[in-house]
Parts: sequence; C-alpha cells; structure tokens
Amino acid sequence: MIDLPPSHPATRDFLDENFILETETARYLYTEFVRDLPIIDYHNHLSPAEVALDKRYDNMTEIWLQGDHYKWRAMRANGVPEALITGSTDPWRSFNAWAHTVPYTMRNPLYHWTHMELKKPFGIGDLLNEASARSIYDQCNEQLQSRWTARALLTEHKVQVICTTDEPADDLRYHQQLADEGTDLTMLPTFRPDALFPASGQAWRDRVAELASVSGLAITSLDTFLEAMQRRIDFFHETGCRAADHGLAQMPLAAARSSQLDTAFRQLLAGQTTVTPDQIDQLTGCILLELGRMYHQRGWVQQFHLGALRQVNTRLTKQIGINIGVDSINDLPQTARLARFLDTLDQSGQLTKTVLYNLNPADNETFATMIGNFQGESTPVVSTPVVSTTGASTTGRMQWGSAWWFLDQKDGMETQLNVLSNMGLLSRFIGMVTDSRSLLSFSRHDYFRRILCNIIGTDVEKGLLPRDLTWLGQMTANIAYHNVSTFFDWKH
Repeated sequence: MIDLPPSHPATRDFLDENFILETETARYLYTEFVRDLPIIDYHNHLSPAEVALDKRYDNMTEIWLQGDHYKWRAMRANGVPEALITGSTDPWRSFNAWAHTVPYTMRNPLYHWTHMELKKPFGIGDLLNEASARSIYDQCNEQLQSRWTARALLTEHKVQVICTTDEPADDLRYHQQLADEGTDLTMLPTFRPDALFPASGQAWRDRVAELASVSGLAITSLDTFLEAMQRRIDFFHETGCRAADHGLAQMPLAAARSSQLDTAFRQLLAGQTTVTPDQIDQLTGCILLELGRMYHQRGWVQQFHLGALRQVNTRLTKQIGINIGVDSINDLPQTARLARFLDTLDQSGQLTKTVLYNLNPADNETFATMIGNFQGESTPVVSTPVVSTTGASTTGRMQWGSAWWFLDQKDGMETQLNVLSNMGLLSRFIGMVTDSRSLLSFSRHDYFRRILCNIIGTDVEKGLLPRDLTWLGQMTANIAYHNVSTFFDWKH
C-alpha cells in the first residue's frame, strides 16, 4: 500500500464553493456581485427548435456528446474508435467511452467543464470515470426524463437571452413561436451569411438559388444578390435579430462595387471557371462592406470570428461532415485587412457596433489595440449615449469578443483579460459567450465569472488596486452582465 502524504492545511477540495477564487476579496466580489446575475448568451449554436419545442432528451449521450467536437477531439486523442464517438452506436457505449476519457483530460478545460456540468444541474459531485460511469449515466438520465427539458435547463442557469446562429434562408419559425408564447426567455436569431460568400462550385450556386427563392427575387447579378440579402436582413430584423456574425479565415480585401466585380459574379453564377481567387476575395470584401452598411442602417452589431483553419482532415470530413473537431488555429495575417475594412466603413460614417474575435493567441494584442482605433459614438439609431443605473453604457462601439474556441479556457481567458486591461478598458468588456451547441454549457459563464473575480480580487490583495469594493463589485457585475445588456440594442 502506498502511504499518501498528509493533507496540507491549505489544501482545497476540487470544485468546492470557492473553486478558482483564491482570495477573500475574490470570493466577496463573486458572491456579493456576480454569482446570481442572469446570463445573456449573445453567441451560440443552440438549436432553436429544441428550445421552442422544449425538447426532452432521451439520455446524456444525446444532450452531452452529440455535436460536441471538443469532446470528440479528446476522445480521438485518447484512442477511442470513431464508431463510439460519432457513429450510430449504443448511447451507453458512447457515454462510457467518454467516461473512460475524462480522467485523461486533467488540466484540459474539459475536465473542469465536465464536472461543473454534472454538479449543475444534476447535483452530482462524484468524479466521472469508468467506475462511476454507469451510476452517473443512470442518475442523469432519470433527471432528464423527469425534470430537465430544454427550457428547464435554461431557467436553472438563469439564462435571460440567447442569440442563435442562423443562415439567411432560415424561416425563423421557432424564434417566432417562442416570441408568440410571451415567455421570460428571449431567443433571437443572428444573421450568418458565410455560406453565401462567393465560391466556385455547385454548392454555392445552390445556396444562391435558395436565397432567391426565399427572398422572392431572381438573382442574376451582384446588385440583385445584394437586394436579396437586404430583404432577408429586413425579415430577420422583424423577427428580433439585432446582430450578424461571420466566420472567416481572415478579412477579405475591402473592394468597392464595380462592373468588373459584377462580371465576375455573373460568371460564378454561370458556373464558369475563369474567376480567379483574387476576384473571389474582392467580391467577398465588396459584399461584406455592403452588408456592413446594411447592419449600420439597422443598428445591428456585427461580429467577426477570424483565424480558424477548418476541416483539415479530408477523410473524416467526407465520412462525417463539417464541425466535427478537425480544425486548427490558422496563422494568416489579420491586421492590415481588418484595419482597412473597418476604416472604409468608418470614413463614410457607416461603421456599426462591432465585436472582434481572434483564434490565434498571437493576435491578442492586435485585436486589443484594433478596437481602440475606431471607438466613438454608437450607431445613429441611438441618438444619445444610453447610461444605465449600473454604470454600463453604449458609448463605445468596438469590442474585443470573449476568448474564443481553443482560447476558451482558464489560461486563455486570463491572458485576454490581462491584455485588454493593459491596452483598453476592461471595465467596458461585454463578457462571456458559450459558442456552444449544448444546453449544458452555461456553466462556462460561471467559469468566466470566477476567473474575472479572481483576477480583480488578487490585484486588490497585492495592493495593485484600491480596496474600493463597491466600485470593483459594480465593475465585475458590469462585465458579467450589464455591459452586454446595453451594448446590444434589442428594444429598437
């Protein structure tokens, strides 16, 4: 038998009530100002149908593993056969394969998230492994059958607003259905036009044909394409949409409309192969500028997720599809093109509120400083700055979005918060998003809030910040909730 060393008096239990909170000040800020705030999740990939129909899930594999490419990557790294990860196998076998993997994820954020999600909402404090898997699986399944529907889970986490990610041709029926019910939960669409950016091939032409059908407009040119997009933006706005989102490897070249680009667009529509990659890049930049002007007119927030290298494994992509966990951080340059795009809109007074997300940590300082170049008055829809009783306001129109994807972990969040503190105004940050497809992911907001309070609390106890707990408490509350509640103008 191995003799274990005695516990040190300072040793803490894993995931106790003071998890991540290392100082008394951090614990005070968290419990008194942040812990019980509602959640506004302004970017996620939840299913609107599951929320509107208040879906009841059959088992933990369905709600926890299906579609979660974070877990899929970890299982592959742990040698789990693909059939148990994404195949149509017995749900219990897939769950057991994940339970076998969990102990090997120590120091990966998945280890924290997994046990936070078992603790809330299921009330399970046991560590997940092969020995505990069957008991935990059965306990969770029983609660899913008796208690935890989609909306019940949102209520449990005090989720107030969720913004889903929706393609321009979507009919938004489920958003409208939920709105018609008059529930306390607000579910709003987000306009995501990525699949309609110009490309060679039949898949893009099929998307354009779908856009033509839903907009009721024959698309024969760049002008008619943009008119169809305007019609869909108008429709989305009527259904409550106040934001657009774009996932790009890097910003396209900001190009003005021209007869040459219209000719290239018509050639793509006709299936001609003479259009060059540079012309496609300029077409995309032209369309994105025009969309930016439309967003500004509507008072929307535009979001840009930049820096992913997607679907790099051809074999698995062909076998399973997209969004399966075979993506990487890209190393394309971001600065010059991003600056030119923002400056083009700013020069004409058409730069709307903007949120920038980088995937490459090498771009942290670039993005933190880029937002400072284009701050100013908010979109003209708001005639004067709106100041809430909490001190949050809409005076700044540029935000650096929360640490994204591979950076969505303790070290990545701490790094981002520190860089933003050094180069911008942390106090005006709009906080966390889940960017998730799972209704069990909302504990990530609590994860972020604990990290935030720990950074501020530690600085206080080191003498780096004054012990003005009223101001600092309000500041942490603003970052966790109030800033984002005023940055997005959902009421106009």
